[in-house]
Amino acid sequence: MILGASGGGEAETPLRPVRVWDLPTRLVHWLIAALVPFSWWSATHDHLSWHRLSGYVLMGLLAFRLIWGVVGSSTARFSRFVAGPRTVLAYTRGRLGEGRIGHNPLGGWSVIALLTVLALQIGLGLFAVDEDAIEAGPLSKFVSFDTGRAITHWHHEIFWVLVALITVHLVAILIYTLRRKTLVGPMITGVARLSPSLAAPALASRTRVIIAAALAASLTWFVAHGLSFRT
Repeated sequence: MILGASGGGEAETPLRPVRVWDLPTRLVHWLIAALVPFSWWSATHDHLSWHRLSGYVLMGLLAFRLIWGVVGSSTARFSRFVAGPRTVLAYTRGRLGEGRIGHNPLGGWSVIALLTVLALQIGLGLFAVDEDAIEAGPLSKFVSFDTGRAITHWHHEIFWVLVALITVHLVAILIYTLRRKTLVGPMITGVARLSPSLAAPALASRTRVIIAAALAASLTWFVAHGLSFRT
């Protein structure tokens, strides 16, 4: 996910370490970053059982991230970083400066785009059917074989849209790095060095983490079992 934490220094003012990203946000970020290429690899090498398992884990991570975007730490909340068109335009024109913690206005919409396409990719996979009808998603029973095959086609095609968005993400990281603004470090450690004038973000409690994780796991289990309570 494209981060917009201000990592550049201000020569006149000593910077202080601030915890910007909580552990759940960072874990979800890196697990998704690892599992997307693993899902591609497992599919292209016909390890479909691994591909299915990877998809379920990704679905659980996505569900958690969506829940966390509502009840999580302040920098993880969609309401904090999803800005209107005027704000995004002002940012692209350099009129907002860098005095912010978390995603910048443009990066916030990049996060939404990535999560949306990932959700679409996972959703299509739930209905996908292979050409021999041997391997199928848990919700394929709700569509015809022909519809399942068409969905499988789009499951393959949408992946390349996701790849394009990830490429933009990596390019943005490179640009920020060349401008001496650190994005990767804070997403690993959770800590960024920021101006003392910026208030530290509010971090969510462990109780919220547990509840959000339980809800995401329950939803994933329910969908993985074909929307049935039977095991």
